[in-house]
Amino acid sequence: MGICIMNRKELEKYISETYSADPEYPWESSPASAVFRHTANRKWFALLMDIPRSKLGMQSDDMISVVNLKCDPLMTGSVCMEKGIYPAYHMNKNYWISVALDGTVPDEAVKMLLDMSFDATMPKIKKKKG
Repeated sequence: MGICIMNRKELEKYISETYSADPEYPWESSPASAVFRHTANRKWFALLMDIPRSKLGMQSDDMISVVNLKCDPLMTGSVCMEKGIYPAYHMNKNYWISVALDGTVPDEAVKMLLDMSFDATMPKIKKKKG
């Protein structure tokens, strides 16, 4: 089992250092929710938020920090079978997952899923015609 210490603050630092992306806070009604985007195409690759555990189907209204990440729809079902990974809260559940930042998901798994999300939302390279 991998090391599980990645919390919200550590993930924000990792994203900033790895992808040179700073958090944006676009919602007045949810000031702690942070969006991370590609600079070139402005697409989101990560959304950090604190939500009640009940929004993920747990039997508690205690708050939990999660990161929503884009996922290949062919993998979403199997990835969501892993402990601490859920169909995305408040986003398209075919393409997005919510990863709990409560120590249940090993850091290397969080980083791998973050890399996949970053790659899936990168600007597309257009082929030259002719």
